[in-house]
Amino acid sequence: MERDFVGYGEHPPVVRWPGGARIAVNLVVNYEEGSENRDEEDCGRRETLGDAISPVPADQRDLGNESMFEYGSRAGVWRLFRLFDHYEVKTTFFACAVALERNPAVARAIMERGHDVLATVIAGRSTISSTEESERAAIDRAVQSIEKTTGMAPSGWYCRYSPSINTRELVVASGHFLYDSDSYADDLPYYTRVGGKPWLVIPYSLETNDVRFWRNSLTSSTDFFEYLRDAFDVLYAEGATHPRMMSVGLHCRIVGRPGRVRGPRAFHQPRPLHAWRVVRSSQRDRPLVA
Repeated sequence: MERDFVGYGEHPPVVRWPGGARIAVNLVVNYEEGSENRDEEDCGRRETLGDAISPVPADQRDLGNESMFEYGSRAGVWRLFRLFDHYEVKTTFFACAVALERNPAVARAIMERGHDVLATVIAGRSTISSTEESERAAIDRAVQSIEKTTGMAPSGWYCRYSPSINTRELVVASGHFLYDSDSYADDLPYYTRVGGKPWLVIPYSLETNDVRFWRNSLTSSTDFFEYLRDAFDVLYAEGATHPRMMSVGLHCRIVGRPGRVRGPRAFHQPRPLHAWRVVRSSQRDRPLVA
């Protein structure tokens, strides 16, 4: 695979977002609960990331970690739905097919509320060690499954774990998608070439992403809000001449917790740019949207 270290360079294009907006904010909900890696489902390994370090031997089920994922499906996702409903915002669900199969009520809620769906692998398995044929089959199965649970074909593709060297060509050749998000390489969508034709890439972010709570680089909802605010402020200022895009990554089992949901809540709350600030203690007694 060729690598592109230049991109748009010093002179990015002047993107025209609807309404003349300076910045397009792409809110992403990673719906993965029920699709995590488990030895019992022949994934070859077990999920290790969570709110606590697992004391369970690698060859045994970690029921505590499993219940952290279950929280996202049972409670966290509905708290996020209420948040989005209140602020009337639409999101893109990066949906693992198996996760939707195991909670069809969430699949219905996504569609009834008009959110977008992007497909990820059938379960949480890595594509890096897959054969080209098995990866092709996994892409097709994921699409078929999501179409069945939601009634709509997914518009894009993302690998929960890193893509393989074959992923993008397989995604394009499948004919199912308009774009992929298997890149963290830019502040704007861009085109690459696959099979001699242009292919749209909409970059994602692991930086403006709540997974950092589980990686111990965020500790409070205020930390998350401040980081999102600071990223937004810089991109908004740059957008006066060259509009930008910002992706925000959310997980139902992480930011769907009561003590963390205040971060995206504060970020969603409409306010003039100059008035964005850390939520004061006097505001903390106000009723939560969720």
